[in-house]
Amino acid sequence: MNSSKYIIVKQIEWAKNQNINLIGSQGARGRKIYTTSIEENLFQPLNQQTREELIEGDGSELNGRTNHPAKIQALNSSSALGINIFDYWRNFSDISIIVSACGLTRSDNQITGKIQFEQKFSIDDRFQYAPNLDVVIYPDNPKTIKAYGVECKFTEPYSSRGHGGLDEKYLENQEIWQKLSNTKSLAQKISPIDSESIYLHTAQLIKHILGLNRKFGRGAFRLLYLWYDVLGEPGYRHNQEIERFSEVVRLDGIKFHSITYQELIINLAKHRAGHEMYIRYLTDRYL
Repeated sequence: MNSSKYIIVKQIEWAKNQNINLIGSQGARGRKIYTTSIEENLFQPLNQQTREELIEGDGSELNGRTNHPAKIQALNSSSALGINIFDYWRNFSDISIIVSACGLTRSDNQITGKIQFEQKFSIDDRFQYAPNLDVVIYPDNPKTIKAYGVECKFTEPYSSRGHGGLDEKYLENQEIWQKLSNTKSLAQKISPIDSESIYLHTAQLIKHILGLNRKFGRGAFRLLYLWYDVLGEPGYRHNQEIERFSEVVRLDGIKFHSITYQELIINLAKHRAGHEMYIRYLTDRYL
């Protein structure tokens, strides 16, 4: 069984344990991996602001219609997984627990701030679209780091669909690559076709770095790659690709970090007191 199928089977069994009925991508047709409502796939009802941000994003996550469930209703939706982790913390002004659990700060640091979804940071004003970053955490009183960006992955790295390279248009603007010579060298290797990585969507991460760098400046942001680990060679090779990418961009002073969902949930579970239902949901479903 391949890695993507393994994750999906686990999610289907979770849904059965919760007595959640599943439908296909076209209702009665297609593999039954969609919940019948958005709410059934989430720990809690969407925060209204989160809902608005998803609507404004380019992923069309909430656009379902009769016999065609929304993307976010898929059990293997990376958007649903990210929301199940982060949306809960929009109810708190103190976000120290989630930020430190992600490995972004020390556990004894107290942080207040806000969490937003599907944030866009323009790379070049000539481009029609800016990449959507899944989650951005903004501390209220930033000292050095003004924003923590989070790119969330679930089954995507293990999909047979693969991923594209970097469009050559990004290499035409020399200004966006200032002081990013190592990152640019990597970008040239994967443009227009990425033959370097099988599991890691390197081009997407580079675009996020360019957008964050333009908005906040080098050294004033941290980018987190949050991914779901699997057993065997796919998980091992995915991790190797992440490490190679990290080594390159860190040479340019980019604060890049990665953590698995499993590690993150284990870190969060240390704070079960006061967050019992949230922790139980995450551990039951994703560990």
